[in-house]
Amino acid sequence: MDRTFHIRSPAARIFLLAVLFGGEAFLATLQFDGATPVPSGAWIAALVHSWGPSVARFAIAFSALFATFAFLRNQSELKATSAAVAPEPVRWVLLVAHFAAMGIFSLTSLGVYGNGLTARDSNLAAAAWIFAALAAIASAALAFLPWRFWSAMARATGRLWIYVAAAAALTSAATGAFRSLWEPASRVTFRMVQLFLGPFVSDMVIQPEALRIGTRRFTVIIADQCSGLEGIALLLVFGCMWLVLFRHESRFPQALVLLPLGVIALFLLNAFRITALILIGNAGAREIAAGGFHSQAGWIAFNSVAFGSSIVARRWRWVSNVAPAPSATTAAESSNLTAAFLVPFLAILAAGMISRATSGAFEWLYPLRFFAALIALWIFRQSYKELDWKPTILAPATGLAVFLLWIAVDRISRVSTPMPAALASASPFLRDVWIGLRILGAVLTVPIAEELAFRGFALRRFVSADFDSVKFRSATWLAVLGSSILFGVMHGQQWMLATLAGLAYGLLIRRTGRMGDAVVAHAVTNALLAAFVLLFGQWQLW
Repeated sequence: MDRTFHIRSPAARIFLLAVLFGGEAFLATLQFDGATPVPSGAWIAALVHSWGPSVARFAIAFSALFATFAFLRNQSELKATSAAVAPEPVRWVLLVAHFAAMGIFSLTSLGVYGNGLTARDSNLAAAAWIFAALAAIASAALAFLPWRFWSAMARATGRLWIYVAAAAALTSAATGAFRSLWEPASRVTFRMVQLFLGPFVSDMVIQPEALRIGTRRFTVIIADQCSGLEGIALLLVFGCMWLVLFRHESRFPQALVLLPLGVIALFLLNAFRITALILIGNAGAREIAAGGFHSQAGWIAFNSVAFGSSIVARRWRWVSNVAPAPSATTAAESSNLTAAFLVPFLAILAAGMISRATSGAFEWLYPLRFFAALIALWIFRQSYKELDWKPTILAPATGLAVFLLWIAVDRISRVSTPMPAALASASPFLRDVWIGLRILGAVLTVPIAEELAFRGFALRRFVSADFDSVKFRSATWLAVLGSSILFGVMHGQQWMLATLAGLAYGLLIRRTGRMGDAVVAHAVTNALLAAFVLLFGQWQLW
C-alpha cells in the first residue's frame, strides 16, 4: 500500500504544519498549569516552570516574524527552493512518529505539572518532556518538508534568523519593561484627551488623581492598558524589522523618521479613540461606547497605522529609493483576479468590524455586511463569468447534510438562547427589516463571498500560485483540508463545525468542478439554519 500522499505547494504544507503546531499548542495551554508546586531539588522541572512561558512567547514571535519577513524579503529565492521540493511526498512514518512523541509529551506533562513525584522522578519527567517536545517538532517539520528544504531556506534567508531572534527576544522582554512606562503614558494620554475633548463639551469632569475624565453623563478611567503602549511596542518591533530587512530599499537616515511618526500617529489615534468613546457615551449611547466601540476602535487604529506605515515606506520617495516599477498587464490582471475572489469576503469582515464598533448590547448594523458584500460582488461581477454557476442535485443534498450535522451537534450541547431582548422589544417593522436583511445576507451574499474566498481562491491557491489555472477537480485532498481549516478558523467558537462544513463544500466542488454547487450547498445550509432559528427560537445558531 502507498503510504505517501502529495501536495504540490510547499506554502500549503507550511500552512498545515502551522495549523498542526498551533492546535497542539492551544490544547497544551488548556491542559497544563504552570502554577503547580515543584519538588525541592527538581531543577529541570523548575526551569520548565520558570522559563517555559517565555520560551513559548519567543517561539511564537520568532515563527510569526520569520515567516512574514521571509515572504516579504526573499520571495524569489523561496520560490526556487519550493519548486525543488514540490515533488517530495509528505511522509506518513514521520507523522506517526510525531504523534507518538506528542503522546510521550502528554504523559510526561503529568509529571512536570502534576503533584506527588520525588525530585528525581520530576527531573526525569521534565527531561523526557523536553526531548519529546523537540522530537515532535522535528518529526512534524520533516514529515511535511524534507531536510534539504529547511537547509535551503536557511541559506536563502541568510542572517534573517538572527534579526528575527533579536526582535522576538525584544518583544518577549518588552512586556515587563514597558510596564514601568504605563503610568506616565497614561497621564500623557489623559492630558491629550482633555485637550481634544474641550472644544466639544462644556461640563467636563476632570479627576487627574484617578485619571477619570468625561462629562457629567459619561466618564472613563484611563487605565494603564489604555495608554497605547502595547500597540506602540508591536509597531516599533515591526518598524525596526522592516528597516533592517529592507535597508537596501530605504534612504538613511531619512527612513528612521518612520518610527517616531508611527508612534506619534498611534498615540494620537489612541487619544482620539478615548475622546470619541466619551462623546458617544455622552450622547446617550453608553452601551455602544463601553461595548463594541471600546473593543474594536483600538484594533482598527493599530491596523490602520501598521498598514499605512508599510505603504509610506514604499511610496514616499524621501524615505524610499525604489523606483516605481513599470506596470505589467499580466501582473495587474492577476492582482485584479485575486481581489475579485477576496474583496467581497474582506468587505464582510470590514463591515462587521464597523458594525461591532458602533454597537452596544445588540448589533443593529449587522445588515451592513449584506450591503458591503453586495457592492463588492457587483464591482467584480465581470470576473466571475468564467466560473460554472450551474448547480447539480448534489448541492442541496450536501447543504441539507451539513445542516443536520450542525443541528445534531447543537442539540448535544443543550444550549438554547431566545431572541435578543433589544430585537424582541423593537417595533415589528424594524424587527422584520433586520431579520429580512439578515436572511438575505445569510442566503445570498455570504455563501457567494465565502465560497469565492475559500473554495474559489484558497483551495486552488494551496495547489498553485497561479490559482486561476487550477481546475477544481484537480484540487488535492490536503488543499481541501487546508482551505476548510482556514474556513473554520474564521468562524470563531464554531470553528470545528465550520471546518466540517468547509470539508463538505470543498469535496463537493472537487467532485463536480462547479462553483455553483458549493454556493448553493452553503446557501441551503444557511437557509435551513435561519428557518430553524425563526421557527423554534434557537437564536444561539445566529
